[in-house]
Amino acid sequence: MALPRLVIGDLIIPTPIIQGGMGIGVSLAGLSSAVATAGGVGVISAAGIGGEEADFKTNYVSANSRALRREIREAKSRTSGVLGVNIMVALTNYAELVRASVEEGIDIIFSGAGLPLDLPRHLDGKTSPKLVPIVSSGRAASIICRKWKSRFGRTPDAFVVEGPMAGGHLGFKPDQIADPEYRLEKLVPDVVEAVAAFGDIPVIAAGGVYTGADIRKYFDLGARGVQLGTRFVATHECDVSPAFKQAYLDAKKEDMHIIKSPVGMPGRAIRNQFIEKVEAGRRSPYSCPFHCLSGCNYTTSPFCITMALLNAKRGNLENGLIFAGENAWRVTGLTSVAELMAELISGYDATFAS
Repeated sequence: MALPRLVIGDLIIPTPIIQGGMGIGVSLAGLSSAVATAGGVGVISAAGIGGEEADFKTNYVSANSRALRREIREAKSRTSGVLGVNIMVALTNYAELVRASVEEGIDIIFSGAGLPLDLPRHLDGKTSPKLVPIVSSGRAASIICRKWKSRFGRTPDAFVVEGPMAGGHLGFKPDQIADPEYRLEKLVPDVVEAVAAFGDIPVIAAGGVYTGADIRKYFDLGARGVQLGTRFVATHECDVSPAFKQAYLDAKKEDMHIIKSPVGMPGRAIRNQFIEKVEAGRRSPYSCPFHCLSGCNYTTSPFCITMALLNAKRGNLENGLIFAGENAWRVTGLTSVAELMAELISGYDATFAS
C-alpha cells in the first residue's frame, strides 16, 4: 500500500513527511527546499536565524526578521513544493517573526515551545498560512482548540504531537522523559482523540520517528503524517557545517544526553567537550546581548543557549551544543534528501509485504 498523501486544509502534500524545524541555522533554505522538492514539507527554523547577520548582537529583532525573509524567499525560488517555518512561542521576537512569515507567503507556520494561544491574531487577512501548533498532550491540544474557537472562530489546521525522544528542547519534565506513559505511542492516540471533538484535524507524529516501519506504526495509531529532524541533519543539503554532521556520524548510544537548558527546560544533545565543561562547572555567567527567550535567566545560567547552538552550527564544537534526537547514534552515513525520502517510503511500503 502506497504512503498516503497528507491534506492540511487546501494544501495537498504528496508525501506525509515533515522535516522538523531545527535552529539555530540548522534548517534553512537549502534543506527545506530540498525536502519540499522531494514531496514533503520543508521547514525553516526561525530561532536565531539571523546568527550570521553583522548586526545580530546589536539589532537582534531586525537581524532575525531580515534573515527569515531572505531564507523564505530563497527557498521559494528553489522549489514549488510546500514550505513551512517553525517559530517558538518562547521567542521574545515571536510576533515579528510570525508577521514576517505571513507577509512572505509561507505555506505553514509550526509553533511550539509554549502554547501558541495568540497565533491567529497575527494573520493579516490577505494571506493565510496554515497554522499548526506543536503539543505534547491531548490536554494541550484541547486548550488551544477551545481558545482559538472562542477568540478567533477557528481551530488549528493540524497538530504536531512531539514525544520525549525528540532532539533539542523537550516539553516534558525530566522524570517524564523515560516514563513509558509519555512515549509517543501513548501520546498520538491521546491527541487524535482530543482533537476529534473539534473536527477533522490531522495529527502529525514527531520525536523518535526513524524508519518507514515507524511511519506505519504511527499511522496505525491515527497519525496522518510524521515529522523527522535528526535524520535530515545527516543529508548533504542540511545547512550546518560538516563538523556538526560528523558529530552525528561519530555518536554512540551512550552519548545521547539530557541537559538542563538555560530556559529551564530539559534538552537532548550529543555529549561533547562543551557539555562536560558545563557540567564540571567550568562555565560562568555572562552578559546577554539578545534576551531572545522568555524564561532565560542569564545571570545564573552557565552558558548562552543561542551562542552555544550557533557555535555548533558553525563547526566550533568545543564551544558548541549539538542538539540531536535520541536516535542520532543510529546515523551511519550521509545521504541526499531524495534518497532519504525514498528509503522512508520504501520502508513504509515494505511493512505491508511482511
